[in-house]
Amino acid sequence: MDIKMFGQITNAFGPSGFEEEAVRTVAGYCQKFELENDSMNNLYARMPGAKEGKPVVQLDAHLDECGFMVQSIRENGSLGILMLGGMVITNLPAHTVWIRTRSGKLVKGIITSKPIHFMNESERANQSLSIESLSVDIGAVSREEVTDVFGVSIGDPMVPDVTFSYDEEHDLCFGKAFDNRAGCACIIDTMNQLYEDRERLAVNVVGAFAAQEEVGMRGATVTSQVVKPDLAIVFEGSPSDDFYFSTAETQGRMRGGVQIRLMDKSYISNPLFIQYAEEVAKKYGIRYQETVRRGGSTNAGKISLTGKAVPVLVLGVPSRYVHTHYNFCAGADLEAAADLAAEVIRGLDIERIQHICRQDLLK
Repeated sequence: MDIKMFGQITNAFGPSGFEEEAVRTVAGYCQKFELENDSMNNLYARMPGAKEGKPVVQLDAHLDECGFMVQSIRENGSLGILMLGGMVITNLPAHTVWIRTRSGKLVKGIITSKPIHFMNESERANQSLSIESLSVDIGAVSREEVTDVFGVSIGDPMVPDVTFSYDEEHDLCFGKAFDNRAGCACIIDTMNQLYEDRERLAVNVVGAFAAQEEVGMRGATVTSQVVKPDLAIVFEGSPSDDFYFSTAETQGRMRGGVQIRLMDKSYISNPLFIQYAEEVAKKYGIRYQETVRRGGSTNAGKISLTGKAVPVLVLGVPSRYVHTHYNFCAGADLEAAADLAAEVIRGLDIERIQHICRQDLLK
């Protein structure tokens, strides 16, 4: 895994609906592939020389990150906001953000809540927060200064102000948007691993980087209709749970290997695809861990319902504190996810695909 590439992708500005910089950054690392994008900010990367008639494997990851939008501009110069994606309100105050104006300028702001100095006794005793009670302060003193001097408008997007870094000694990645720029990096790494083998593969491989996952898996609804996959592998920056459960219960441990998802609220996995993937992982010594999620969802929920149904394998990179400003993940887990996907694809043949797709069920 090219950690520098991963870092550049995580740094890119790209909340739901405003993924243009993320698209351009990812595309910069996909120049050996055939690229196209659509009006929704979905990006497609195809292996050159693909042969018609081969089954298609779609590699999916979403480009967008959790962020915010300017909802209102108040007379005192503070900004009302709403969330693009789901974040816990209590994690937000006192952190900084970048706002992208319509001219493309970036303006720094601080997410604020009412300081304790100005709270009455009741407010101090019950410090509950709502998104409506938060503001972003960009240093302006009036509505006119916000619009005329800073150039900020209602509807402008914003993202956490975080810069990627890598601790090589401990193989530790730090930054924002690992959900799901980790998945984007895994698509690129997987396709690079398969590039020299592309003519020998039994399948055509298409990387589909989807927009607007955090607001309802909207991009994958489109990409799956365009790609029309026979099988799909979805990469995710999955929430690491190793700080919240016992060792026996943990299913998303950082440095525990790639996470193979069996179920979440959006889909139930294809057990034949899971069985095959785990056989491959054992054969090549790739560390993995299984998870059954009580909540959560991925683009698998949309892709699996395409056409006559698509078997989907969800591979997660355990990442701490996703849907907050700051994330950790291990480089080894990134590599395990991409390595498993590459070996799964290399091992596919028509008989295996038919079996996974249950085309032999009635024989």
